[in-house]
Amino acid sequence: MLKENYKKVRAAIDEACEKCGRKKEEVLLIAVSKTKPLSDIEELITIGVNDFGENKVQELSKKYAEVSKPVNFHLIGHLQTNKVKQVIGKTCLIHSVDSFHLAEKIEVEAAKLDTTVDVLIEVNVAEEDTKFGLKLEEVTALISDIANKCPHVKIKGLMTIAPFVDDPEENRPVFRKLRQLSLDIKSKNIDNVSMEVLSMGMTNDYIVAVEEGATIVRVGTAIFGERNYNI
Repeated sequence: MLKENYKKVRAAIDEACEKCGRKKEEVLLIAVSKTKPLSDIEELITIGVNDFGENKVQELSKKYAEVSKPVNFHLIGHLQTNKVKQVIGKTCLIHSVDSFHLAEKIEVEAAKLDTTVDVLIEVNVAEEDTKFGLKLEEVTALISDIANKCPHVKIKGLMTIAPFVDDPEENRPVFRKLRQLSLDIKSKNIDNVSMEVLSMGMTNDYIVAVEEGATIVRVGTAIFGERNYNI
């Protein structure tokens, strides 16, 4: 069932790309495997799935250590500064940098290992009280700060978690604002910064996100089914 679910989501993304004149290769589908067993990841690996999203550092680290072959783990959940050391080298992309304090901690740990860390800046476009992330007007200043002071932190783009809505069309303005912000920042040609990644869209709204320019969509429920957070 997991394989069929994944293929169904991928096909829907490809169809959306075709309709809006984009190449399907432009959109990466991350299978959000948080709270799901390693066996689910192993099953998807057999059909060539290579990118998985995790919310918690501890869970990501455990799966990283135990998975049968190397895959790309994305940290999509909030990252506490005291967990940074544990995740360096295990994640291909941290989607959730939302403060200079966090970027500074990543810089320190990356410098110790003489490596660079790819990150996205998390933007709370809808300004929901329950979500992490910066306001739109705060993003450019933070990016400039990180670019100037954190040479081991490579900003690759932006991420947002849109509101959970019944009608995905309600989130179109959210995705549109993030894309416009990305274009505005790209036009500034800030050293050490690229805006090649727009991580936006989840199970309930990923088609709209693709139509509005997402280069990464993070889909969990439509692939793995509902989660049991009590286990």
